[in-house]
Amino acid sequence: MKRFLQWWKGQPVLGISLLAALVSMCFVPPDAGYLSYCNRAVLIQLFCLMLTVAGLRSIGVFEQVTQNLLKRAGTVRRVGLFLVQLCFFSAMLVTNDVALLTFVPLTLLLFRDIGDEKSRIRVIVLETAAANLGSMMTPVGNPQNLYLYAAYQLHTGDFFRTMFPAGVLSWLVLLGLSFLLPKTPCAGKPGETTLPVIPKKPAAVYLLLFLVCLLTVFRVIPDWLCLVLTAVLVFFCDKRLFAQADYCLLGTFVCFFVFVGNIARVDAVRAFFAGVMQGRELWVSAALSQCISNVPAAVMLSGFTENAKALLLGVNLGGLGTPIASLASLISYQFYSKAAHSRPGKYLGIFSAVNFGMLAVLLAVGWLQLRFF
Repeated sequence: MKRFLQWWKGQPVLGISLLAALVSMCFVPPDAGYLSYCNRAVLIQLFCLMLTVAGLRSIGVFEQVTQNLLKRAGTVRRVGLFLVQLCFFSAMLVTNDVALLTFVPLTLLLFRDIGDEKSRIRVIVLETAAANLGSMMTPVGNPQNLYLYAAYQLHTGDFFRTMFPAGVLSWLVLLGLSFLLPKTPCAGKPGETTLPVIPKKPAAVYLLLFLVCLLTVFRVIPDWLCLVLTAVLVFFCDKRLFAQADYCLLGTFVCFFVFVGNIARVDAVRAFFAGVMQGRELWVSAALSQCISNVPAAVMLSGFTENAKALLLGVNLGGLGTPIASLASLISYQFYSKAAHSRPGKYLGIFSAVNFGMLAVLLAVGWLQLRFF
């Protein structure tokens, strides 16, 4: 029991999704219909992206890019601007989780010598918002986009028309908040760390696989071919990468597929959720994301509405707000809380002010966009 509780504490979303799936199975016993629940394409695409991005990280691609961009940074404001922009734009391709896993530890290292705790908190909070908001701009930026893009068979043009206005506005807001950082000189000298040379052959393989993943998401290459190519090439390049895939996230998707598939077969439950969602997709999805995070919210609510654009916008903007609204936000908090001289209470205060403030503005603009455009 003690081990089970420790596991639950470490993977609360997976635990909740598993419990939800098991409860739903009491109402709809397993049968042949279960085979249609899981979206195979989403699971394959997510798994292949995990392996490919893990490969790029393992050979130091992100560290090289970061250090090169930081060489000219000389003030706290410029460091913050660099890091926030890196998180925003890199998350579009490598997902919000990977962006934060890469740049938050670097931020903590840089600010170790700067000694400005308030600015350190503000930069990490802005990085977190930037990763969550930048990732919403592309179908591969985060798991909920990958799922909704495939589940609704969205046209690429429709996706970008839906997300582009909110993305541009969020970028402008983040830019403005970054300029509020002080112009005090950095005590340390970021960018002078010597990094190993990136091996050319593995880099070429991982970049090729990344291109294959993108083409698979945009339905140019079949998902089974993407899976075969990724599995074979990763095995020969570095089979240790298989251990770095987020199998808990994949398990969470499977559990929620089962849960949503089951409750959609209960007429009363389906009618209730469909009624609640009708015309309120943006608000309901953003609100539910605050409680169970935006990935499970996207999977759960997709079974009760055909309004893909409103749901897509709602779960992405809903990644702002509480620390659990986007699981990527917990990555930043965990890194910061374990750092020396951290002040978790102050961090959560600044995090809440920035996130809820941006959430209110972006939701209002999103509502106007859906209503009049």
